[in-house]
Amino acid sequence: MTDAASSDSSSQQPNDAQTSVAAPAVKEVVGRSVDGHRVLLVDDQPMIGEAVRRLLADQADMTFAFCKDASKAVATAEEFQPTVILQDLVMPDIDGLDLVGKFRSHSGTEKIPVIMLSATEEAATKAQLLEAGANDYLIKLPHQIELIARIRVHSEAYKRLLERDAAFGALERSLADLTREREKSERLLRNILPDTIAERLKNNVSTIAESFSSVSVLFADLCGFTTFSERVDASQLVDLLDDIFSAFDHLANAYGVEKIKTIGDAYMAVAGLPEARDDHAEAVAGMGLGMLEAFRGVMRNRGLSMEVRIGIHSGPVVAGVIGKHKFSYDLWGDTVNTASRMESHGEPSRVHVSQATYTLLKDRYRFTDRGEMMVKGKGLQQTYFLLGRNEDPS
Repeated sequence: MTDAASSDSSSQQPNDAQTSVAAPAVKEVVGRSVDGHRVLLVDDQPMIGEAVRRLLADQADMTFAFCKDASKAVATAEEFQPTVILQDLVMPDIDGLDLVGKFRSHSGTEKIPVIMLSATEEAATKAQLLEAGANDYLIKLPHQIELIARIRVHSEAYKRLLERDAAFGALERSLADLTREREKSERLLRNILPDTIAERLKNNVSTIAESFSSVSVLFADLCGFTTFSERVDASQLVDLLDDIFSAFDHLANAYGVEKIKTIGDAYMAVAGLPEARDDHAEAVAGMGLGMLEAFRGVMRNRGLSMEVRIGIHSGPVVAGVIGKHKFSYDLWGDTVNTASRMESHGEPSRVHVSQATYTLLKDRYRFTDRGEMMVKGKGLQQTYFLLGRNEDPS
């Protein structure tokens, strides 16, 4: 078989330029199946390349390529993308063990099966090659039936490996997408609910409703906003509200106050829930005073002259989550209604507080006594305007 291959190929030995996969004389499609077996032979003897080509010529599912230059073997394999590499053991430019190591150390070829071809059948040599990363060993030139069988076994195993890796890759991408979506959902959930409430919903707590004996509720409303909204377009209006409420949100985070919701140009927040705290009135008072200053800053930057009205009341509330698809954490009770009345009965650019809130803060903050006033639904109420924190609490 070797002599026949030598005599048949004496007039058609490829030159150096024909050792590349890209050269038509070398990269020969033996079969038409895209999903077939792609065989790359690396050998310094063109006559061996022609002999192997002939051995595989009648295999309709095999594509064959030959590389004469061992220094180009890895690059050729990257371009050709074989499912099996046949490699000569003894070549003038490089030791066969070293070339196997190059295939195994390169990311594009590290898993491709390598079948060594050699004239020797020494056990020690075989052991060295297998330790270096070769997958199989054949005496060259091998018998056609054995060569084809070995190629098919290793090629099929490699393709199954590629399919497994592709499946794992797709699974990892799906898991990564799922993780990103879950994180996105959690961020959205935590943007509309307190962290502890969001965590309880994640743990499938079906009903969330609690009573709190003492909290402080704040309402804020933009004076003249309805008239202003009639003179500007929608984008300017939304941009202004975003600027204002973002400043209020920043203050809520700074003081540990929970933003409950916005309704049009009104803003509602509370301190003392879902985690109880003794200084809830002080936290809301600090936030309210900060809101006046932050609002004035936004107006100065935009050249506007609107004002904000703020009201605070302290007392018991019921809090819970409503909704099945669009969750909302809300408060109920007389304390909420009274805080709303403090805002609506207040004055622009002032923080209007109830007697209950004043009692909690009077030792640490300065107030102006507003006297008794008629509050809708509440009758006569003693109320105060919050001026600021005492510089010397003693």
